[in-house]
This record gives sequence, C-alpha cells and structure tokens, in this order.
Amino acid sequence: VQLQAFGGGLVQPGGSLTLSCATSGFTSGSYWIYWLRRAPGKGVEWVSAIRTSSTYYSDSVKGRFATFRDSAKNTVYLQMNALKPEDTALYYCARGVDRPAGSIYYTDEYWGQGTLVTVSS
Repeated sequence: VQLQAFGGGLVQPGGSLTLSCATSGFTSGSYWIYWLRRAPGKGVEWVSAIRTSSTYYSDSVKGRFATFRDSAKNTVYLQMNALKPEDTALYYCARGVDRPAGSIYYTDEYWGQGTLVTVSS
C-alpha cells in the first residue's frame, strides 16, 4: 500500500494550487482518502475526505477547496482556491476507514509523505 502526495509550492494569497495523491496497492474506491495538514506549531487537522462520490470538508476550507478522484489514474486531487496565509502547512494524503465526524478523522496507518504549501506574498 502506498500513497504519494505532491504538488505543493509557494503561492500568493488569493491564489490557487492543486495537490495530487497517487495511490497503489489497494482498491481506492473501497476506502476513504483524506487530505490532512499540519500547520507550523499546530496539530494535524483533516481538510477533506472522499470515497466514490461522497465528499466532506472541514469548515476552515469549505467553499474554497475541492477534492475529486480520477479512478483510471488511481489519483485523488485537492484543488485549493482563494488560499490564505493560514493555509500554510504540510499537506498529507492518507487512507481512511470511515468518514470524518466533527474534528475526528479515521485514517489507518497508511499515509503519504507530506507536501509543503506556503501561502505568502
């Protein structure tokens, strides 16, 4: 089982960026795929979760971020729009066993490496 996140970079406030998570070794449609982030000095928070056509977003990104899947490529994307400095974080994708509930996320031990997103002018 592998998940590989990439696509981070430096972007100006108000800009957009799309992250990719390539999955292998399991049937991605049978699991939730989460995007999570760890901002400097803070704990991990979940950002989005997707399984087939069901999606969930944290309140902090709802309306600005969108997650979607390309099953043929075994890839899950996180499109981030209207980025703010507070979105600066190390972003991870991870395999999940259930949908999020409030601030609680249900990932298993399979996480990708992080990709750094910096929002700054």
